[in-house]
Amino acid sequence: MCRNIVPLHNFEPPATDTECHDAALQFVRKITGTTKPSKTNQAVFDRAVAEIAHATRHLLDDLVTTAPPKDRDVEAAKRQERSADRYEALRQFQAEKKAARAAS
Repeated sequence: MCRNIVPLHNFEPPATDTECHDAALQFVRKITGTTKPSKTNQAVFDRAVAEIAHATRHLLDDLVTTAPPKDRDVEAAKRQERSADRYEALRQFQAEKKAARAAS
């Protein structure tokens, strides 16, 4: 239903308002359990997204850190590598399980 919400703090370039909105949208979708609210709830849903996006923007603007900013491309590559490792481990596990079943 929802993609993962990714960290937005301490990146170069800084998070955009669109990224804050997208994170807020995913958060509201996750806690409501729906990707598309009913017409009756659309206004409440949209208001929640806007309020959370606004709070997210203020939070990111006010946070202070001494760590150097992270590079978005480098962090994305790290996430992709971790994902590939997880899927490879899962593939190997399933292959071993299938082989063990065939041997019995």
